[in-house]
Amino acid sequence: MLSRFMHPWRLPVLALAFAGMTPHAMAVIDRPALEDAAQRLGNLPRTHTLLIAVDGETLVARGWRGHSPDDIANIKSLSKTLISALVGAAIARDVIQGVDQPITELLDGRVPRDADPRVQDIEVGHLLSMQAGLERTSGANYGGWVASDDWVGNALSRPFVADPGGRMLYSTGNSHLLSAALTDASGRDTLSLMREWLGSPLGIEIPPWTRDPQGIYFGGNEMGLTPRALLKIGELYRQQGMHDGQRVLPASWIERSWQPRTRSHFNQDDYGYGWFMTDLAETPVYYGWGYGGQLLFVVPEHDATLVMTSDPTPPSNGSDYLNRVKAAVADAIEAID
Repeated sequence: MLSRFMHPWRLPVLALAFAGMTPHAMAVIDRPALEDAAQRLGNLPRTHTLLIAVDGETLVARGWRGHSPDDIANIKSLSKTLISALVGAAIARDVIQGVDQPITELLDGRVPRDADPRVQDIEVGHLLSMQAGLERTSGANYGGWVASDDWVGNALSRPFVADPGGRMLYSTGNSHLLSAALTDASGRDTLSLMREWLGSPLGIEIPPWTRDPQGIYFGGNEMGLTPRALLKIGELYRQQGMHDGQRVLPASWIERSWQPRTRSHFNQDDYGYGWFMTDLAETPVYYGWGYGGQLLFVVPEHDATLVMTSDPTPPSNGSDYLNRVKAAVADAIEAID
């Protein structure tokens, strides 16, 4: 059943995408306009790198302020998009039963005894769409959470402020619970899974990143990847889970990930499984977003993928700043007709 958040304009685009077709047989690119849009993005005060690819061809590969598309960047919360991909790969391998599986079945005794009994109602899909209902571990609560001696237990011990499956409560604790679930269900750490299920087939390096006190890799922050690696992730989604003729992710997982399930009050965009959704230049756009301006845009209607990395340590994540980025990205989309 389609979510009540599904916009009518998404239906024909998704139908075309998952039938293996695209609305435009061949893009006609206004190169000067595309370069102008790229320079506008580069002129923003935080920008480090920018990649723009159309139909698999990289048309823009730029770096500013001493940075290169080949440098590893801290992608911050954009790593939630990769955790979502990893969950899809785990479901395809029967490591996780599905999005309806209760998270407590996967956490192998990590649930605190004094946790609210309603944690039994939290499903994998609720964590992916930020609908767990637990008090957030992001924002003002983030520092205390990562300073705790048990991130999983701390997240699960928080009070419920909404029902599971209810309103969106953006919380990095949700995606960290998924990393713990992947670890316990598979018997392998999240880094090993990421390297085998995504890194190896895509030909990208995935360096180690931060772990919690129990050794679980941080699910949803502090991951380091190069912009070129991110471009391959975006292209994987644009091509419905295929890479060089090899099936890496099920097309059905990408379709489910791009189905709006809730809405962010930070930017007013829809949210699926680790992906935000909006329209720019009257075109459906799917994007992952990390603190400071770590962004991965996929535009199926124009066979386009855009990666932007930025200063990961600004004083504010800034939805206003995101709007400035979106305005320039909209101009880039208009340059690809």
